[in-house]
Parts: sequence; C-alpha cells; structure tokens
Amino acid sequence: MTTPFRDSPPLKPLKWYKDLAEKEARREAGAFMVEGERAVRQIITAHPEAVQEIVITDEPPPLFARYTLRQVNESQFKSISAAKTPQGIAAVVKLPAETYANELPAVIGERVLLLEVIQDPGNCGTLIRTAAAFGFAGVILSEKCADPFSPKVVQSAAGSILSLWLRRTPDYLALVAALKKQEYAVIAADLRGEEDPAAMRKSGKILLALGNEAAGLSPELLKMADCRLKIPVNATAAESLNVAVCGGIFMYLATRQG
Repeated sequence: MTTPFRDSPPLKPLKWYKDLAEKEARREAGAFMVEGERAVRQIITAHPEAVQEIVITDEPPPLFARYTLRQVNESQFKSISAAKTPQGIAAVVKLPAETYANELPAVIGERVLLLEVIQDPGNCGTLIRTAAAFGFAGVILSEKCADPFSPKVVQSAAGSILSLWLRRTPDYLALVAALKKQEYAVIAADLRGEEDPAAMRKSGKILLALGNEAAGLSPELLKMADCRLKIPVNATAAESLNVAVCGGIFMYLATRQG
C-alpha cells in the first residue's frame, strides 16, 4: 500500500528550505537540513525525535512514513539543495538550542574536542564525525570556526552531527578554563610540541585542542595547555599533516589509554 504524502498546512515556500543554508535563517527557524539518504537514515535511526520533515522527490521508504513528507520534483529539489549532486532526499532537523550557549552541558563526558578557528567546513565536519566515531562526548568550537550546522559541515559529518554535544562560542577559552578546574588535561596539537603522542595515554579526562589550518593554536590557548604534542612526520616529504588527519590520529590514540 502506498504511503500518502502528508504536508503540514500551509506549505512553506521553497525559499524557506533554501535559506537554511544561512546561519541566521537556521537560528530563526530553529532547524537545519541534512541531505542524502544515508545521512538522513542515520539521523532518523539515532535521533528520530529531532526530524521535523522529509523533503523527497521519489516514493519514500517505509522508514519515513511517520514524518511529515513534502514531495517536490527534481528541479524544485535542486533549487533548495546545497549539494553539488543532489540525491533527492533531505530532512529538516531541529537545531539543538544549546549549540551557541556559553556554558558547558551538565554531563560533559570523559573526552572533549576543541576546534580553534578551523575555517574549512570539510575539515570541521570531518573532525566532528571522527570525534563521534572515537567516543568523544562533545566539541567546543571558537566563533571563527565554520558553523557546525552549515551545509558543508553537515555533509562532511555524514549524519553524525547530533551524536555529540556542540558549543560554538566566543567564550571558548572560558570553557577551557572551566574544564581545567574539573581536572581535564588540556592536550594541544602543536607543530612545535616536543612530547610524544603516546603521552596522551597517561591522561584521564582530556580536552584535545586543534588549531587553525595555517596558524595553529593561539598563544592564549597554548599557555593553558598541560602538554603540547606533535605527530612525527618526514619533514622533507611533507611539512605537516592536514588538521583533520592530525585530529583523527590523536583521537585514535586517546581511545588507547592504559
């Protein structure tokens, strides 16, 4: 039996969906878009309560039947999609209200990632996805990082964007100080660091800090670090690693404590 499409009257104009690519529109609407069947399925499976609507060009799978469905043609979907090659399916998802708060969550978790001025949305999304994969509980982002709910970050996070708590705030250094008071070890990824990455295994609760793709971490954050670690590389072949690759290695090591 074919599941009928259900629209919540009145229909929102297509421009409303397109505008979700902009930060202010997302915050005003309290929603963001997740595109692609795989990412949408992951969001529905892990966070079914966060999905507000499904926009689709074809007949929806049974998994989507419980949601408000909006059917559009391919041309209409392309007009609202931020993807280079739209897949014809997107979910409108509730924006976590605490994302832009200046306070830590009540339950922080043992491992936290900090991103300082990570401006490339691909790197930002990949790091959020990697943090989720390696069991990090949350990610703190400086205000000059790519917005975590921008289309390219969400695409790079591949459905993992709601799998941990996020804080994007100009007061990120205050959050670092608060974590230090709670006995988190601040571990800075630093090209000028001298300690072996294996030193991370001796830490208990950790805050792993990664800096800007070109400039690295700020002097203010480095002063707050309990240790500065670097990944040894063949400098004659490559001066440094991509920040997302570097972060992935460090996060993997963080899971191999003891």
